[in-house]
Amino acid sequence: MSGMPSVMPFADSHVHLADAAFADDAEAVIQRARAAGARALVCIGESPAAAVRARALVARHPGLVFHTCGVHPHDAATWDDARDGDAVRESVALGAVAVGECGLDYHYDHAPRAVQRRTLAAQLTLAGELRRPIVMHTREAEADTAAMLHDAAMAGVTGVLHCFTGTAALAESALAAGWYVSFSGIITFRSWSDDAVLRCVPDERLLVESDAPYLAPVPNRGKRNESAWVPLTIQRLAAARGVEAALIAATTLANTLRFFRLPGD
Repeated sequence: MSGMPSVMPFADSHVHLADAAFADDAEAVIQRARAAGARALVCIGESPAAAVRARALVARHPGLVFHTCGVHPHDAATWDDARDGDAVRESVALGAVAVGECGLDYHYDHAPRAVQRRTLAAQLTLAGELRRPIVMHTREAEADTAAMLHDAAMAGVTGVLHCFTGTAALAESALAAGWYVSFSGIITFRSWSDDAVLRCVPDERLLVESDAPYLAPVPNRGKRNESAWVPLTIQRLAAARGVEAALIAATTLANTLRFFRLPGD
């Protein structure tokens, strides 16, 4: 892969700026993203505590940084309907643009699978109540993910399968339910071999993300990731789809604004 493409406006639909990895230099990371062309950074609150930290970044960067609130599947066993439900409601009242990151992770199984499903179901219900989209993590849980997103869509809840590494069948299930699919720096790795799934998502349902501080794209793999490197993922996605990177950047920026109902430029 060649070096960084020229500066073009883009969105990072999923970044953990409130993570401890950015505790010392979040401001510099955000400024580098802005200089690289970022027009929207969706800071994921994968816990109520992370959402509080994310809100502080939103306050310092209005119109650029936005935040979400939810409970990650790794922590599903800690979910309390009253405490965490109220935390999500409060975050939405204070501007959270989505519920999540939540979902199912049957690879690590940090929480029992039945507990993960209950915690996800509670957050899907909240998303419907609060009229917010869902940011969903899924790993090695395709059948249950497909079933739950279908039921959510029937209840009027939309969402995104973030950092997608699943099968074309799962992507098609999400698309049929009206959901979006987001790709990360994983698609730049030598181990990535499924360009067909990069092409199966229609333009209007496509998102890109960093998932920083994780999954830095090539040639930065192994380093702490950051939003400024999203254009490398865009470049790879564009090559797989046979279009110009600027088109993918513009399309995914517009989709991010629409999906999260963010203000435009």
